[in-house]
Amino acid sequence: MDYREALNYILSFTNLEKLPPAYWSRHFDLRRMDEFLERLGNPHLAPRSVLVAGSKGKGSTCAMIASALVAAGYRTGLYTSPHLHTFRERIRIAQEIIGEEELVEVVERLKPEIEAVNRRRAYGELTTFEILTAMAFSYFRDQKVDFQVLEVGLGGRLDATNVVTPDVSVITSISMEHAEVLGNSLEMIAREKAGIIKPRGVVVSSPQHSQVASVISGVCREKEARLIVVGEDVTWRRLSSDIGGQSLDVGGRGASYELSIPLLGEHQLENAATAVAALEVLGVGAADIVSGLGNVSWPGRLEVMQQEPIFLVDGAHNEDSARRLKDAIKRDLGFDRVILIIGVSSDKDMAAMVQQLATISSFVIATRSRHPRALDPAVLLGEFSKRGVSGEIGESVASAAERALAMAQPDDLVCATGSLFVVAEAREYVKNITGEVYA
Repeated sequence: MDYREALNYILSFTNLEKLPPAYWSRHFDLRRMDEFLERLGNPHLAPRSVLVAGSKGKGSTCAMIASALVAAGYRTGLYTSPHLHTFRERIRIAQEIIGEEELVEVVERLKPEIEAVNRRRAYGELTTFEILTAMAFSYFRDQKVDFQVLEVGLGGRLDATNVVTPDVSVITSISMEHAEVLGNSLEMIAREKAGIIKPRGVVVSSPQHSQVASVISGVCREKEARLIVVGEDVTWRRLSSDIGGQSLDVGGRGASYELSIPLLGEHQLENAATAVAALEVLGVGAADIVSGLGNVSWPGRLEVMQQEPIFLVDGAHNEDSARRLKDAIKRDLGFDRVILIIGVSSDKDMAAMVQQLATISSFVIATRSRHPRALDPAVLLGEFSKRGVSGEIGESVASAAERALAMAQPDDLVCATGSLFVVAEAREYVKNITGEVYA
């Protein structure tokens, strides 16, 4: 089996990322994951774990926590989703993604157990995400990591990552998402996310809507878990920001921290405070927290790819993240006009995103990624037209980027957004024209 064959094998199973949300819930059953992992010798129990759920900021928070653990000298695995350019990005140790040969070796070793579980079908067949998650657990055990930092894929209660007993469970900002699967109210969604809370565990929660906060605190009481609330027990204050990042003070439970992070957006200050709260639980020292957060890398999220004109990419994919993108552009970046490249998935609240972004857009190029759930760009362009924003259709993200850069003056800002799929293709275009390697 070579790398392409191994990847095709993984993708030959039910891949929920390619299916409409209406089909997702029928595939959730943690008993199947438990059976699979037991056959593998329960690799998920070998390292210490950090488990992070939420609607926004969970990937950034994972990256911050992992970076600080690395700075503290711990061998640290990081498992996130989705990826930008290669599936291998999802499984990494420190900043090194799993190699092609290493991935093939893990797949070949897991394949007999995958097929045994699927032959039995006691709880249904394994999905692509479950297999990838088990691959991460197995790889981290083989590599003898001290910690594994795990981003929940969807929800929390029934997610394939929710088989660990974490040293700390983290819940980042929760907003309305995937109502077809998680529930049609903030309270219902919060209860699914709070499914990662373990009996007598430690929980760190980012600032939440009052309904969400009530659910989380209630579950903590039920399970006798200790709750640390960011914004109350751990606080932060912004100091400054520019195109290269921002600085902040964080008042932790054990110390105060003056941090500089190479990430834009006010929400990243909240994520940084949340990461600090979790790292204090893990016993990481102040100097390592400062160093780790100062060196964190999280591509595709308010990432400046070039200047003159500024080319910004951001994976905003719902109303809340679109609002945060808009606020960050207005606060942190100087420009004459914004040329927006946007493509969204058909299951997203496109109108709500347009309502946020239309207020800063001088011209829009509506496009579509290569993803099968991509929305027809004509529909998207029509929504901007209703709000008085003129534009055109780009048949691909690359052609949209080429057109936007041709139109832009040195003091303009080009922003590619709407989904991580659009971001990935925009990054590929910019990296290709500059001759850089994808990272």
